[in-house]
Amino acid sequence: MTDERGADDDPATSPLTVPPSSSDVPLTAPRPSLGLLTDRYELTMLAAALADGTAHRHCVFEVFTRHLPAGRRYGVLAGTGRLLEALPAFRFGDTELDFLARQRVVDDRTLEFLQDFRFTGTVTGYAEGETFFPGSPVLQVEGTFAEAVVLETLVLSILNHDSAIASAASRMTSAAVDRPVMEMGSRRTHEVAAVAAARAAVVGGFVGTSNLEAGYRYRLETIGTAAHAFTLLHDDESSAFSSQVSWHGVGTTLLVDTYDVRRGVDRAIEAAGTGLGAVRLDSGDLGAMAIDVRARLDELGATGTKIVVTSDLDEHAIAGLAAAPVDAYGVGTALVTGSGAPTCGMVYKLVARADSAGRLQAVAKASAHKSTAGGRKAAARRLDEDERAVEEVLFTGPDEDVVAWEPPESAADGGRLRPLQVPLVTDGAIDSRWVGAHGVSTAAEQHTRSRNELPRGARRLSAGDPAIPTVTESLS
Repeated sequence: MTDERGADDDPATSPLTVPPSSSDVPLTAPRPSLGLLTDRYELTMLAAALADGTAHRHCVFEVFTRHLPAGRRYGVLAGTGRLLEALPAFRFGDTELDFLARQRVVDDRTLEFLQDFRFTGTVTGYAEGETFFPGSPVLQVEGTFAEAVVLETLVLSILNHDSAIASAASRMTSAAVDRPVMEMGSRRTHEVAAVAAARAAVVGGFVGTSNLEAGYRYRLETIGTAAHAFTLLHDDESSAFSSQVSWHGVGTTLLVDTYDVRRGVDRAIEAAGTGLGAVRLDSGDLGAMAIDVRARLDELGATGTKIVVTSDLDEHAIAGLAAAPVDAYGVGTALVTGSGAPTCGMVYKLVARADSAGRLQAVAKASAHKSTAGGRKAAARRLDEDERAVEEVLFTGPDEDVVAWEPPESAADGGRLRPLQVPLVTDGAIDSRWVGAHGVSTAAEQHTRSRNELPRGARRLSAGDPAIPTVTESLS
């Protein structure tokens, strides 16, 4: 491959050395490489930077959101572990290079670079499960421009999706208070997104999922017994219940609203006895039905049988059932679509880069309504003496001062600053604490702690401003 090209060697017009291909028919089977999960302009920027010599300048990119979805008081960071799991597979093998060459996306020099691509930079960010606010630098990617710029689409596609799901999940589990919430939305989203959504839901406080792949991959609790189809399969409701109890045992959950709910409850207790684990309601006025079902179960002596409700629930519906005798919730569509906010609006922006002399300089966009704050930032949450959050604090200044910043041991007001950023990748080495099943449980625990320190008003579902303001303090 050549390293030099002239005006006639534009990759969009000039012939390239095309690697041999067994077929020009697109392959639909999954590939082990994730290199093409990106936008074309990431690679065309790379090609131009390799050509003009700026590709190897040291850079810092930052991920943040300019604002929260309307009415939201806080966001929840999720997907960090999935991103770290994806990094080793962000490669370009023969299949990917063949495609890029045939499509004339980039030139030979860029193909040669991508052939050996490995991310060897550094990533820091908020711990997964942490709450965030407008301007929070939830992720910082540091390395050469060539290494960091190509990760933009992968980073944003994972974090925007998973954080939207986790943010919705947190609102739902807040509304449920101490009652468990279960994820069952796989059939309402893309099959791959379903696994990510189940994982993000658990980060946001859900106790389990109906998705078996998510259960297998992340050791999540899986839930589910039977749908209406199982009842309709049998000649009558009693036969269906008896079959289910025979196979699952009396601890199972019987779906009692296929026909008449009251009769369904009676038949459920006839089939399982008063030790029946739970009944599920999936239609109608769930609050009113739950009251009637609870009364009937108690009349029959099934005082320990729980009531699970499903059917297009969201955080508002869950809050509306707070006074009803409901023991658990199952949520599908609203959860996997972010409950009206399917993305967090996160962006990936260059905030610092080395100049021609090798000195790191802050850079920023000045575009109207899309301006950015230049320079690396250290982030902390200011807590009062009761350990309640009062501010999100971003420290700016000379890069060496920001990198070296540490919180003071104490504050004059009796509170403290809690640092928010943790190492995720160091010189290409991924910190294993944040990946796999352990990473999910760690993220869920982190979210519980982070949400508990927010002001009490942060859990309100009514429209309002972010729970705490984001302020900037200069270290210079």
